[in-house]
Amino acid sequence: MSNIGLIIEERAANIGNFLVGRLLPFREKRAVGPFVFIDHMGPAALNDFQNLDVAPHPHIGLSTLTYLLEGSIQHKDSLGNDIEIKPGAVNWMTAGKGVVHSERTPEYLRKTDKKLHGFQIWVGLPKELEQSEPTFHHTEASGIPQWEVDGLQYKLIAGDLFGRKSTVPVHSKLFFLEIKNTKAERINIGSELFGEVGMYILEGSVQIENNTYSSRQLLIAKNARLCEFEMAENSTVFLFGGEPFEEERFIFWNFVNSDREIIEKAKKNWHEQNHDAFPLVPGDTDEYVPLPKNLLNSKLSR
Repeated sequence: MSNIGLIIEERAANIGNFLVGRLLPFREKRAVGPFVFIDHMGPAALNDFQNLDVAPHPHIGLSTLTYLLEGSIQHKDSLGNDIEIKPGAVNWMTAGKGVVHSERTPEYLRKTDKKLHGFQIWVGLPKELEQSEPTFHHTEASGIPQWEVDGLQYKLIAGDLFGRKSTVPVHSKLFFLEIKNTKAERINIGSELFGEVGMYILEGSVQIENNTYSSRQLLIAKNARLCEFEMAENSTVFLFGGEPFEEERFIFWNFVNSDREIIEKAKKNWHEQNHDAFPLVPGDTDEYVPLPKNLLNSKLSR
């Protein structure tokens, strides 16, 4: 009997002026551990007149994790942070009761050809932190644990695993791990994993119980403890997951929370541009992403 409970194909989604591959949420699987949303950006080649421009937009009840493989993004937020995200670094922003941020191509790259490739991830917060004060933490690539065993290259982007701990300040028991290889290898790390686990195949392929799975597929395991697979040569996979929350998390547009009423209040505050609830982003105040009209009067449902 296969340990793969679900196979999710990457699905195209438009985030404004940029096409991404959506992995989570999925109709049959809304979350994996505390991970409630994952977009795979690119790889995209942008011409000198093409730029990423995601105007200021709000979040509540989650932490955002931005991890780039290629390219650069300028992050600005309502806490006053203004920082360039480069490959290998991690931006971890905890929205709590409310934060606003923008993501754009840095000014010095806006008139040149460039590439963009990476992940945008939302991680739900424990119930007691959903209304906490927003915070922000940037970890340079040099601060992410990396090691090699038997030709396999590991990078612990966030969480705890293998007796190692990433410096990204997560709020629940989780892991986000990158594994790369150059030659075919069999891997059995089920004894290290916990909770729910998903595997995203970025490059190459993996074989599990005589079945081969290729790139741009997300595999959801039935049992993390049975995580054993063979990576074909020159493959890259990401393992992520952890302990799920007891309470259901609702997602409505950019808002995540275990309480529907808090989401309804956030909708109203953003639509009315209540800057007490959602402050302006210093240095990026000329525009914002409005609440979509089709969502204005719609109620959150399961």
